[in-house]
Amino acid sequence: MLLPHFSALPRGRFLFLAIAGLIAVQATRSDAADARPNVLFIISDDLNNSLGCYGHPIVKSPNIDRLAARGVRFDRAYCQYPLCGPSRNSMLTGLYPNSTGIHANSLIFRQTIPQHHSLSQAFRLDGYFAGRIGKLYHYNVPKSVGTNGHDDPGSWELELNPAGCDRLEEEPEIFSLRKGSFGGTLSWLASSHPDEDHTDAMLAEDAQWVLERCAKRRDRPFFLAVGFYRPHTPYVAPKKYFEPYPLDQMPVVQGWEEDQKDIPKLGLGSHKKDHELLTDDLRRQAIQAYYASISFMDAQVGRLLDSLDELGLSDNTIVVFTSDHGYHMGEHGLWQKMSLFEESARVPLIIAGPGVAKPGSVAESPVGLIDLYPTLTKACAVPSPENLQGQNLQPMLADPSAMGRGWTISQVKRGGKPPVFGYTIRTPDWRYTQWGDGGAKGEELYDHRSDPQELTNLAGDSAHTATIADLKQKIDQAIGQTFPESGEIPSVRNAVWAPNLTDP
Repeated sequence: MLLPHFSALPRGRFLFLAIAGLIAVQATRSDAADARPNVLFIISDDLNNSLGCYGHPIVKSPNIDRLAARGVRFDRAYCQYPLCGPSRNSMLTGLYPNSTGIHANSLIFRQTIPQHHSLSQAFRLDGYFAGRIGKLYHYNVPKSVGTNGHDDPGSWELELNPAGCDRLEEEPEIFSLRKGSFGGTLSWLASSHPDEDHTDAMLAEDAQWVLERCAKRRDRPFFLAVGFYRPHTPYVAPKKYFEPYPLDQMPVVQGWEEDQKDIPKLGLGSHKKDHELLTDDLRRQAIQAYYASISFMDAQVGRLLDSLDELGLSDNTIVVFTSDHGYHMGEHGLWQKMSLFEESARVPLIIAGPGVAKPGSVAESPVGLIDLYPTLTKACAVPSPENLQGQNLQPMLADPSAMGRGWTISQVKRGGKPPVFGYTIRTPDWRYTQWGDGGAKGEELYDHRSDPQELTNLAGDSAHTATIADLKQKIDQAIGQTFPESGEIPSVRNAVWAPNLTDP
């Protein structure tokens, strides 16, 4: 449409058209922003698949369950390294640990690949508001709670770090297998403080406040990441969350001594000396506290989902819920993380919101946390680095029966001179694990069709020679894909690096 030349218009009409044009531009920008989905990225710490929506018979997680009811639940989702720092760096860069160079805690990818754009940084550089509340990169929990931890300043426009009674008041009351040690040691407390005094509840409250601000700015989409600390040790939650889990009903794993006989030594390398202090009574207490911490964290997730609904944000917000890795509660005689078994490598993963064709559906093909970066950037039309190594899960959100890549790979590093890497590949039916080259260091094969608990290692069974040969070929190819184009794991630079948003 041709508009008259402004100089030919009366002053009043010129002003009217100018205002109308400005309103039209603003409306166009607002409509464009509304068309781009928001992202609410929720991650729990040290959470395995002990959730109602994953079929757990005891754990009560009504809020995560209702998220699953309106999204896609990925039944076979796995971390790429079952340890906080390497897993989170991998997930938030979209690169395998061999490409980030991060195989230990207390490191950040800026020390190895400083010019790479993180997931939230990609959103931020494309006009999104990017905020973090709580733990996204590695923290020394609980000592670093209330700080930025080992965080990346370029990834966020806003960082909020509340600290509650679990960090500031209750540590003298916490039971631990090693007195005074909490972060890496089994430890727990049924707190006398109400929900609102705890860090995770403060995180939820802060997130609600930020969402209120975001709801008032429909002209700018948001990427809000909320990192809950529970159920990471110490398992601290208000007493009321312990009550649904009577001690005498807590499931203590039996027969693990026999189970260990066919597992290679390196496969049990995550065992800690502290765990030998556990009695059956202490095991029940630890399990009770872990479950209570999950239910407490779940209640905080519910507050975020309620806010999305109340603020009218649900329809245009992609909600992701996941964990950084799984967690052992006595299976194979192991506790906590850093194994390549199902309990340690598997994570919950739920994606809800725009792009989900069949709410309440289940995707069964194996996927990884590494797949979240390409999935979210594609879903929001955000430019992403060309070297991302994960797959786009959008086809599975549209059709949960889609196979995608059909496998996922995880790894750990065991100490020694030289250190040994273990790799495991998960297909729909099998888990194959090799330590070193799979020869003298050992290998493992588990048939998930008949042995979902991975109790029988079939690697030495000649009847499965062909299966092992096939999986070994697949894992060797997959391992090659975990490295950068150079083929070399980036080295860690200990020098101080200067944060730089656009050109790190």
